[in-house]
Amino acid sequence: MNHRNKNNHLGRKRGHRKSLLSNMASSLIKKKRIFTTLAKAKALRKYIEPIITKSKIHTTHSKRNIFSYLKDKTAVSELFNKDIFQKIRERPGGYTRIIKTGFRFGDQATFSLIELVDFNEIYVSKKRKKSVRRSRKKIKEVNNE
Repeated sequence: MNHRNKNNHLGRKRGHRKSLLSNMASSLIKKKRIFTTLAKAKALRKYIEPIITKSKIHTTHSKRNIFSYLKDKTAVSELFNKDIFQKIRERPGGYTRIIKTGFRFGDQATFSLIELVDFNEIYVSKKRKKSVRRSRKKIKEVNNE
């Protein structure tokens, strides 16, 4: 039975899983999107979302806490960079998006793309034009007069 066991062990022991998620999280922060299996992407989402939430508080204590998770100075400094991650600080949560891309050739594992939501040019660049509402009442009133 798997009751009350929330995390996916990914077929690894604790130390290996911890370093795997740490490396994937730092790669995601640096590259903004990575391709991986669906199980790893879901585990990474649960790992990185609290880290990004902690990065909203810009103190030395939070930097050190995040460094204990990531173990990568460049990723931590990029996460606390005010220019790059300013969009994320305004977002209340849900910093990552998982998109299923297909199956891996070797073992048919479900392959997916995990990305930071605010850094996708396709979704962010689409700005919707405000639609103009035209009612028929005004036209009828003008015609009646």
